[in-house]
Amino acid sequence: MSHPEPVARRMFDLVEPIGMLPYFAGESDEALMALGLRNVWDAYFAGRAAPFGPAIPAEVVHAVFYNFAPGEVARHIPRIWDLTTPEAALAARERGCVAGMRRILGERADDPAVTRAADLLLRAATSAPMEGRALYAALRALPVPREPLARLWHAATLLREHRGDGHIVALLAEGIGGTEAHVLHALSTDVPAEKFGRLWHLPAAQLAAVIDGMRARGLVGADGWLTAEGRAAKERVEAMTDRLAEAPYQALDSGELDRLIADLGPISAALKAEFPW
Repeated sequence: MSHPEPVARRMFDLVEPIGMLPYFAGESDEALMALGLRNVWDAYFAGRAAPFGPAIPAEVVHAVFYNFAPGEVARHIPRIWDLTTPEAALAARERGCVAGMRRILGERADDPAVTRAADLLLRAATSAPMEGRALYAALRALPVPREPLARLWHAATLLREHRGDGHIVALLAEGIGGTEAHVLHALSTDVPAEKFGRLWHLPAAQLAAVIDGMRARGLVGADGWLTAEGRAAKERVEAMTDRLAEAPYQALDSGELDRLIADLGPISAALKAEFPW
């Protein structure tokens, strides 16, 4: 159904803390590292690329993930599949995320609200068209967990990657490359590019070349900060991302959406309080 007001941004604020569990809850990395992986970036790529199976080359993962610097993906793929299997990685990631959520939520983990939220969120997450959404489509092909916490995390992951696939469309429409996307985000939050978590490790000359390219297009000023056009580009990217993320929530009527928002609120708040946002 069509809701009277867009809901994707509101739902992003509620769903993102659940979808971010693999990257903030230590239990996920611990479960993946126990498979014999070498470091947390092995764990990242094993967990997130596993839905594609072991045969996908680094170049394709680089294209789908979009925002890694050249060569970063190839340091982990395909060699992680010499250490474990996609099936084992998926199981370990889910197991770790559920353990992390249970630890953080405590008694709330067994509240009926978790089951309600999981069922409604899963219905939304499995209702959107898959065309043009490579990672979302790969996740849709996986079995759906039965346990409520696992179902909730799985649904949030589907929605996170559905939104991420749309975000890439929005970036491409603005001509913003993968590393440029990190620069755009960092500068829009008044963080110097070289201090941003996904940029600080890049060679200075490589990062300078990216910023110079954005400066030549009028996105970054001589002072190193976003110009008015740079901020407008960022706003257009976010607005299009929100529009492209609306589809899943059309599967819920207004009463179901209200119920989902009410049930997710305390869950998301507990996770936000735990993670270093």
